[in-house]
Amino acid sequence: MQVNMQIGKHGLNEGFFEILKNNFKNHMIVRVSVLRSASRDNEEVHEMAEKIIEVLGRNYDYRVVGFTILVKKHKKKVR
Repeated sequence: MQVNMQIGKHGLNEGFFEILKNNFKNHMIVRVSVLRSASRDNEEVHEMAEKIIEVLGRNYDYRVVGFTILVKKHKKKVR
């Protein structure tokens, strides 16, 4: 099961990361949609995905599909 989140005009802020971390307590996959007010550049979406993984840590992976970022938590700790 996955949770849906959105990045809007405020971008990546502390509140977004708190909610994202809380969602991973109960779910393995979080779908993050990038709204038009945040960005319409595909390179910026990849930069946002890299920033999300940087904040979350090495135990997470991502995939960008269009303007959607799928963030997945690994079951086992990654060293």
